[in-house]
Amino acid sequence: MLVKVNGAALQGIDAIKIAIETSVEPGFSTTMVGMPDKAVKESIERVQSAITRSALEFPHRKILINMAPADVRKEGAAFDLPLAIGILAADRKISPDLIDRYMIMGELSLDGTLLPIKGVLPMAILARKLALKGFILPAENATEAAVVNNLEIYGARTLREAIDHINATIPITPTQVDTRAEFGRAVEQFPYDFADVKGQETVKRAFEVACAGGHNILLVGPPGSGKSMMAKRIPSILPPLTLTEALETTKIHSVAGNLKSGATLMSHRPFRAPHHTISNVALVGGGTNPTPGEISLAHNGVLFLDEFPEFSRTALEVMRQPLEDRQITVARAKYTLTYPAGFMLVASMNPCPCGYYTHPTRPCTCSIAQVQRYMGRISGPLLDRIDLQIEIQPVPFADLRQAPTGETSAAIRARVIAARNIQQQRFASEPTTHCNAQMTTRMLTRWARPTPEAMQILEDAMTRYDMSARAYDRILRVARTIADLNLATTPDSPSATPAALQAAIDTPILPIHMREAVSYRCLDRSTWGLR
Repeated sequence: MLVKVNGAALQGIDAIKIAIETSVEPGFSTTMVGMPDKAVKESIERVQSAITRSALEFPHRKILINMAPADVRKEGAAFDLPLAIGILAADRKISPDLIDRYMIMGELSLDGTLLPIKGVLPMAILARKLALKGFILPAENATEAAVVNNLEIYGARTLREAIDHINATIPITPTQVDTRAEFGRAVEQFPYDFADVKGQETVKRAFEVACAGGHNILLVGPPGSGKSMMAKRIPSILPPLTLTEALETTKIHSVAGNLKSGATLMSHRPFRAPHHTISNVALVGGGTNPTPGEISLAHNGVLFLDEFPEFSRTALEVMRQPLEDRQITVARAKYTLTYPAGFMLVASMNPCPCGYYTHPTRPCTCSIAQVQRYMGRISGPLLDRIDLQIEIQPVPFADLRQAPTGETSAAIRARVIAARNIQQQRFASEPTTHCNAQMTTRMLTRWARPTPEAMQILEDAMTRYDMSARAYDRILRVARTIADLNLATTPDSPSATPAALQAAIDTPILPIHMREAVSYRCLDRSTWGLR
């Protein structure tokens, strides 16, 4: 008898339908075709043990399994459950009439227990798209899949439970999650607060501008000046995830297998801080069994690269494409995948190998050639893609001995959210643009209009420091964000009316905004190695 079971395979962060066709006929052999990898081929042994220990008889007959489409490689142990169900249905131990109503995926242990799998959320989205009645999967993945509405999610703990549900002898109660209610109840708690930072008001302002517009930022300063300490506080002033962003971010982490048991939607923007010894594949993504890299896991969040020049040159240069396109294409001999990579880059570095080239009191032991060679590890095209380049100095002893008196992260975040509200209104007709850092050249012409005085300041800076055309666009984007911040009101203010928002959208860039934006290009303004 021939039976078809609906399954799914992951391609990038999406799932495609896989039909597991099983035929049980007279004879004695087991054949599996359709480009299964080693883990899938080994599943027959797990399936046989699980069926036997579920008080059922494994058919010792001729079993032929085809996984279609045949030109797509099938990877991982998630096909254990559909293979077991297909074999039992083809052997008439399960009613085959109801199987095509479900998508079925799950890994089996030898005793028939179902183990959690990766990529459940995109599989559930595919099942809804295919208009299937439900999705049978391991119980530990049920709440993750239940985020998808208009689809019944059946979490089974064992193979026996899945069989009893399909046979309608002991139905499984569907798992239900009110996605919007769960997302609305999520409480954001941050371990670090900008109120604890002593001094560094200029740097804190730069972080506020970067978060308000989604801009990339680079900190250059000696050891102990607080670069990493302040970078860890960035999540506390970022605007909260929207429901659409949360769904997209959760899909990526689901495919990577990072979600905990019982997880639903991610409510925090990701903050990824890989070590500088990370491999190119781990940073970019791909591998033998393709998975998202760190730049994709930071999508809709922050990618923090400490000791920026210590990363390999190849790893740094490969980030040029995602910094522009907000996605990364991984091309290998056997596959080509595209992962989202819309992250905010936060990088920090010393000004020289010893670290004290710009220190106000400690002498630098590096030669001019060493300083220039060290700074040269970051290419000009990559620096052009970083909107804010900030030189940071150590906090004076007088400030260190005082108690922190700075603004709280909550106060800064309120202004950031208000500025983002202006940008959301501005880009309401642009579905792929969410903040000023994502503006195209056409949008800059429409929305980043400097006054003649402000344009003269930009022209003088471009001429004096020989800046590139890309730096020109970056400065305009940052100036637009500074203007939004200066005009923004907190969301609960009475002045936050539609008329006030519209006025803020159309406000031109003033000289004060342009001067501040130009001041954030320290590597363009400095003659590093010639001081």
